Amino acid sequence: MVTLEYTIKKIACMSGVSTRTLRYYDDIDLLKPARINSSGYRIYGEKEIDRLQLILFYRKLDLKLEEIRNILNDPNYSIQSALADHYQQLLLKKAEIDHLLATVKMTMRYHKGEIEMKNHDKFEVFKQAKLAENEMNYGKEIREKYSDEVIDASNQKWSSLTKKQFEQMGKIEQELIENLKQVAKTGDLSSPDAEAAYNNHKTWLSFSWPSYNAEAHKGLGDMYVADQRFAQYYDQKADQKVTSLLRDIIYRYAK
Repeated sequence: MVTLEYTIKKIACMSGVSTRTLRYYDDIDLLKPARINSSGYRIYGEKEIDRLQLILFYRKLDLKLEEIRNILNDPNYSIQSALADHYQQLLLKKAEIDHLLATVKMTMRYHKGEIEMKNHDKFEVFKQAKLAENEMNYGKEIREKYSDEVIDASNQKWSSLTKKQFEQMGKIEQELIENLKQVAKTGDLSSPDAEAAYNNHKTWLSFSWPSYNAEAHKGLGDMYVADQRFAQYYDQKADQKVTSLLRDIIYRYAK
């Protein structure tokens, strides 16, 4: 069996990834060449090509390079499972784009005076897009933790939100982030800001949760800390690390 090998220039031409990017992937241990030849050139084989394909799949799903490296280096990583996940996520993206195209087409007709368009319909596409995004990013984990029945009920409640409720939800989340920033300054979990952070997070959840459960709230806090994607969501919103702080606040006040 002939083993095919490629120089960095050839693999760059084949993949559309620049040689500069491939060198960077080598530097950060994301994609190492199979070997360095006697002339000092990076040489890649089939294994490296397969890994590069997976990297590009994940990049299309907007994952950061550090996240991709952690995923691919996980000893329990399964290519078959990963490809199945990719396929499902791409189907969700396709459904989201199809829905968006249909809404844009309907909106064009509305502005031409050809049809009537209810206010609810004008915002439905954005709610559905958010649902699709959440399903793509977190669906597997939250469904395993809370069951399909619970998540489907939550999604249904979210889908029925009015424009006013949708705006209220965003406002409450902003207040939550400000609360967390203030608690981060003092570290005081007994402060009014800490209690306000808990209440705001609880209220924020009520827009999608069918009913409130303190233990489920604590479990969600644990998931925020355990899963880097959840942690990054809150840390990026606050421009500092606040996710562990939020978890501690939930544990203190959830009864």
